[in-house]
Amino acid sequence: MARIAGVNIPTNKRVEIGLRYIYGIGPTKAAEICGKLGIPDDRRVNQLSDEEVLRIRELIDRDYRVEGDLRREVAMNIKRLMDLGCYRGLRHRRGLPVRGQRTHTNARTRKGKAVAIAGKKKVTK
Repeated sequence: MARIAGVNIPTNKRVEIGLRYIYGIGPTKAAEICGKLGIPDDRRVNQLSDEEVLRIRELIDRDYRVEGDLRREVAMNIKRLMDLGCYRGLRHRRGLPVRGQRTHTNARTRKGKAVAIAGKKKVTK
């Protein structure tokens, strides 16, 4: 099992797919990394040599912000918005959708499970 940027990469997947397990690397960056290092598309993680894994690790450390550093940066950006008291910061603080989505219905991912209102009666027909 290859360990890159503190993440165990699954051995039976293609390299391009396995790299996506690292926070901050998606489809585009994974393809870019494989292209820079000349790794074929059909190569599996368990077929990589130790030298190739080392080259991938060094490239990611040098050129990309991933895992802990990226998570810290994102958290600091959100904290900055909340400290400023801007609209987006207030939405983060209240746990509501930040990007203009409706909240009258939906928004359950951000708001959490619906809570029943005490004393409200059901209308029967």
